[in-house]
Amino acid sequence: MRRDWWIYLFLLPTIVGYGLYTVYPLVASWWYSFLDWPGFAQRGTFIGLENYERLISDELFWNAFTNSFIFLLIGLPLRVGLGLVLAYLLSRKAVKFRTGFRTLFFLPVVTTGAIIGMVYTLVLDSTGPVNRILTGVGILDQPIDFLGDPDTSLFAAIGVWVWKWVGITMIYWLAALQTIPQELYEAAQLDGANAWQEFRRITLPMLVPFLIIITLIDAVAAFNVFDLIQTMTAGGPTFSSEVIEIFIYRTAFETTVPQLGYASAAAVLFGLAAAVIAVVQGLGAAAARKRMVRS
Repeated sequence: MRRDWWIYLFLLPTIVGYGLYTVYPLVASWWYSFLDWPGFAQRGTFIGLENYERLISDELFWNAFTNSFIFLLIGLPLRVGLGLVLAYLLSRKAVKFRTGFRTLFFLPVVTTGAIIGMVYTLVLDSTGPVNRILTGVGILDQPIDFLGDPDTSLFAAIGVWVWKWVGITMIYWLAALQTIPQELYEAAQLDGANAWQEFRRITLPMLVPFLIIITLIDAVAAFNVFDLIQTMTAGGPTFSSEVIEIFIYRTAFETTVPQLGYASAAAVLFGLAAAVIAVVQGLGAAAARKRMVRS
């Protein structure tokens, strides 16, 4: 370190930025969660665990908490599964224009979530193109405001989220597929295996460790949907699509009297829940690796 001290000068901007905008807010949110602090005063009042006690009996918090996990339980399998199917199809040499299709599916990933949310408020409106198509072919008798109906708003948001991010999951799977030795497929073809048998007997078993890692990455992403939900529904109607990020934002900034301490407590509780999921999936990944080594 004494000899190469100058290297750390180049790292200093990143270290300072990470400390100011990631580490400090994380630590500060834990402290704020013990305060009654509306944000107007320079300092809040220490109230211990009262914010957490309020959260336990807050129906809107549990509604947002439940919506977040519904988002995860529905959106995650769709994104991971669809990404795998697309990656497998677009890795086959028999598929023409593979590069073009990969680019097409990846384009939504590089598009800002807020812009996509604003566009889909028009696309999924009762007078939008989706309703026109569905009523035109006779699937619907009358138009549905997908984002304005409490019964469909959350599920419509899940569909848009999957459409936006399935491209990056497809890239993960494409990278994983490239680790499978081609000799295995050649040997299977010599034995007379068809495409389905190759997929079931070779591809899926070899992808198990990657499945756990990709699922973990996408699970974390499923909790970070603020921009998409905020621009499409803002958590409405009647809190039907409010996820925990929207609850925190609304509690901290959109109420008449901001409740920064209360919002911080909600963030801490949900962060702990997300951490538990990450630990469980991490243990699953470790077990899968050991199984692969033994086999």
